[in-house]
Amino acid sequence: MITTLFVANRGEIARRIFRTCRELGIATATGYSDADANAPHTREADAAVHLPGNAPADTYLRADLLVKAALACGADAVHPGYGFLSENPDFARAVIDAGLTWVGPPPAAIAAMASKTRAKELMAGAGVPLLAPVRPEEATEADLPLLVKAAAGGGGRGMRLVRELAALPEEMKAASVEAASAFGDGEVFAEPYVERGRHVEVQILADAHGTVWTLGTRDCSLQRRHQKVIEEAPAPALPDALRAALHEAAAQAATAIDYRGAGTVEFLVSPQGRGYFLEVNTRLQVEHPVTECVHGLDLVAWQLRVAEGHPLPAAPPEPTGHAVEARLYAEDPARDWQPQTGLVRRFDLGPTTPAGPAQPLPPAGLRVDSGFGAGDTISPHYDPMLAKVIAWAPTRAEAVRRLAHALERARLHGPVTNRDLLVRALRHPRFQAADLDTGFLDRHLTELTGLAGLAGPAPGGVAEVAGPGQAEGLGAPEELARAEESSGAGGLGVRLAALAAALADGCGRSRFGGTRYGGAWRNVPSQPQTRSYRSEPDGTEHEVRYRLTRAGLDAAGLPGVRLLSAARDLVVLDVAGVRRTLAVSAYEDGTVYVDTPPPAAGPPGQPTAYALTPLPRFPDPSARTEPGSLLAPMPGTVIRLADVAEGDAVRAGQPLLWLEAMKMEHKITAPASGTLTALRAAPGQQVEVGALLAVVSD
Repeated sequence: MITTLFVANRGEIARRIFRTCRELGIATATGYSDADANAPHTREADAAVHLPGNAPADTYLRADLLVKAALACGADAVHPGYGFLSENPDFARAVIDAGLTWVGPPPAAIAAMASKTRAKELMAGAGVPLLAPVRPEEATEADLPLLVKAAAGGGGRGMRLVRELAALPEEMKAASVEAASAFGDGEVFAEPYVERGRHVEVQILADAHGTVWTLGTRDCSLQRRHQKVIEEAPAPALPDALRAALHEAAAQAATAIDYRGAGTVEFLVSPQGRGYFLEVNTRLQVEHPVTECVHGLDLVAWQLRVAEGHPLPAAPPEPTGHAVEARLYAEDPARDWQPQTGLVRRFDLGPTTPAGPAQPLPPAGLRVDSGFGAGDTISPHYDPMLAKVIAWAPTRAEAVRRLAHALERARLHGPVTNRDLLVRALRHPRFQAADLDTGFLDRHLTELTGLAGLAGPAPGGVAEVAGPGQAEGLGAPEELARAEESSGAGGLGVRLAALAAALADGCGRSRFGGTRYGGAWRNVPSQPQTRSYRSEPDGTEHEVRYRLTRAGLDAAGLPGVRLLSAARDLVVLDVAGVRRTLAVSAYEDGTVYVDTPPPAAGPPGQPTAYALTPLPRFPDPSARTEPGSLLAPMPGTVIRLADVAEGDAVRAGQPLLWLEAMKMEHKITAPASGTLTALRAAPGQQVEVGALLAVVSD
């Protein structure tokens, strides 16, 4: 029997495993890096051992340190989680050689699948259909497009889509560097890329007594950078014959390698309905909660029971209903998915089921597996996933609606997230019709990021709530309704948010005392109150001008908006006869967050939260940067430079250097065509966000 479990991982997966351990009466232990000294998983473990350093190669990828840490904690078993060393057979052997129980498949099974190239050979011998690898040195135009993949590991790291043959060598090199950093193995290979293919997988669970469960299908087609974003179970709109074929192929794969424990067999389903084997993930998957919700079981508990030698029942529980999971990332989808760092000030997703066993869910039907909470800091060293939000319901349509509703009303203050994109994707007609493929997010990115049909100036411009000499504003209900349809830089939503921030800021400031509106009115004409804000992350500036008179609020440019009440943390407005509440949160650094329920009018997926930075009346000239300056978009490490030097002519979009941050490689390109007048970066250099990397002059 396992008494103390060491989790050789971090973040939300470590916390999720801890929850099951507590219910089973198993003590928990883990390791932590410098950056994770006060992370939630470190605080929640019964025992934790320091792993000096921050880079994964120095901490969570050090098998020797992890085994020593497990022994130091008195653990008798090790669970690898997912990522890091979870699919490393040498780590599994080291754990077993140390006399500890390995919660995972046998090292031989991991080794058989650890290299995707070898795995394909084994699966071909077992009769499982697959896409044959293409030798890069022999590739021709007829083989395009190609997908370069890491032979070890997964999660979208070490993957590159190649549409031009000339780009293949560079993309192979880049993928190898990224794979080596993420998994300690730089082997990569290329295979045909199937356009508009679906990513469908089968959850398997096997014991040491010959029983193999196939726990239904999952669709994981909504991806960015080849990494899953929205997953669901069962995979919708699959013909019964195809579903049965995938189950059979998954069982064949498990039997072929004498598999034990939890694993996932992944397939690519072509538009013609043919399933091709991709790989076997010899670990628990990030998206395992949707299977748990549908089958009403705890996969981690069964992993532990199998590791203890217990047999599985003859058949798994029957599936019920539908579950959908969305990965909430600290990233900016409108800016090439740039990962974000910083302090999480508020993290409120409403009533949910804590991470852990997935018995039938309460009426809320929601579950959150999170790696962060309010007061935690997102570092640049690891994956930027904040949480997984899972909804279950009797039907797919109800589960999708429930998940979108929960995300829309979440109060998330801190780094930029992909929340709005998730809501728009869930409510997209194509998604709701189950018209899915791996190119969905890329194809619909403009509309999913709210950049389609923007009202007002482009990002970085100015969209005033009111301007000098503005004779007409939004007054008639039909005009306000039209403005609701814009979620862009000058849309009504952000303008109301800026007005609410200004009104809340003005509460208690006036020497005339307060009214029921939370401010003060004057009996004589006066200059309007003026506040300026910059909306984040688009950078648009908004100027608010208003007066409080006997007749009520007089907000220039918004005469159809009435103030019902105002306080430092809540402003209530009447907008074309509809009551709108705006919760205002101001923090020590001056940042203001305004949360509001979705408007009654307009299309679905409009923002319900706004981040605003108050602007000084007289900007500091020293804060300006030289035109053409290329600043680091995130903290990270310069891993290599392009073949350029100061004085060279460069074109817009030309790669200049590559940064590694949050386990991903990020290409930094020239912002415009011109001359590279300064290059301030060098390989191995650590840079902070906003650091000057290069200057391109006209």
